[in-house]
Amino acid sequence: MNEDCCYSFETKLLHNNSKFDLTTGAVSVPIQHASTFHQSSFDTYGKYDYGRSLNPTREALEEQLAHLEGGTRGFAFASGMAAISTAFLLLSKGDHVVMTEDVYGGTYRMVTEVLSRFGIEYTFVDMTDLDAVTKAVQANTKVFYVETPSNPTLKVTDIKAISLIAKKHGAYTFVDNTFLTPALQRPLQLGADVVLHSATKFLSGHSDVVAGVAVVRDEELANRLAFLQNSFGAVLGVQDCWLVMRGLKTLSVRLQQSVKTATKLAHFFRQHDSVKNVYYPGLKEHPQYELQKKQALNAGAVLSFELESEELTKKFVENVRIPVFAVSLGAVESILSYPAKMSHGAMPKAEREKRGISNSLLRLSVGLEHADDLMNDFTTALTYAYSPIK
Repeated sequence: MNEDCCYSFETKLLHNNSKFDLTTGAVSVPIQHASTFHQSSFDTYGKYDYGRSLNPTREALEEQLAHLEGGTRGFAFASGMAAISTAFLLLSKGDHVVMTEDVYGGTYRMVTEVLSRFGIEYTFVDMTDLDAVTKAVQANTKVFYVETPSNPTLKVTDIKAISLIAKKHGAYTFVDNTFLTPALQRPLQLGADVVLHSATKFLSGHSDVVAGVAVVRDEELANRLAFLQNSFGAVLGVQDCWLVMRGLKTLSVRLQQSVKTATKLAHFFRQHDSVKNVYYPGLKEHPQYELQKKQALNAGAVLSFELESEELTKKFVENVRIPVFAVSLGAVESILSYPAKMSHGAMPKAEREKRGISNSLLRLSVGLEHADDLMNDFTTALTYAYSPIK
């Protein structure tokens, strides 16, 4: 980017290298469906040759994502897990990964059931405990995998501190930034090497696309990841690239509203007698409240809360009317999820419980509805949940 180097994040969402098509002046990025490209020379091929390797529409999205995260190269994948899995292909047999213990269930499954088959070792650790992280390091540790805030218990990891530990041991730091996006948190600026997203969530924001993102800042690492993206081939299709770019235009305003409402709801649940626990790093009693303020703009639009029992949780869900009860998060509509059987269904019960993911825990991704409507809805649902069965 050139002339927009000093623009605010909000302006960069709209004014970038793809703000209009240089050929036609169109203010929407053209969707280039071509799978292959004519080469005018026998000896010298052009920039584009085959759609898996590079496509103009995908390239526009990848450039924009890299710019927003403060990286050198961005990569768009067919899903968040495709991005994570491809990044893990930087590892080799015999390597070791130090992982956030309360990681997304799909990542847990990938590491424990897939990478392990290829001789890649792993250790799960509470990354809020830096001493525990240091003790988990082995001679063959090559990656520190961070998810902050974590899913679904919203623990906050010190990205800068983990990155320093990783560099000391010649390892990479991967950070899943899905919950906060570059609008609220910039892991690369804190020392991370690879930033990962499920772009299905806040980046696209409308529950209408499945996509993944990886962004890196080191050119040599970018070349390695580009090789893997092309080799593995789990690239994002051009229609979906366009949908993510459209969603990005409203990322900032969507998050502003959702975070504002999430903060109100976190206090609402904390003060409600029927709610056992609330997990949200925007609450002052959260163990990493000060750290979250230090490394991110705010606490984001996702929170979790726990009722007294699985039975009460079921009754609550059955009586909620506004949020959709579904897998996923980060959309314009509020999404209520049940981690034990949804996002973390791949994790054995004993492992879930060890991480505080009980059968009475719910995760709420706050959308754009009015806060009062949501609070009224939750008040009614809690009343029904705790009413004696007649």
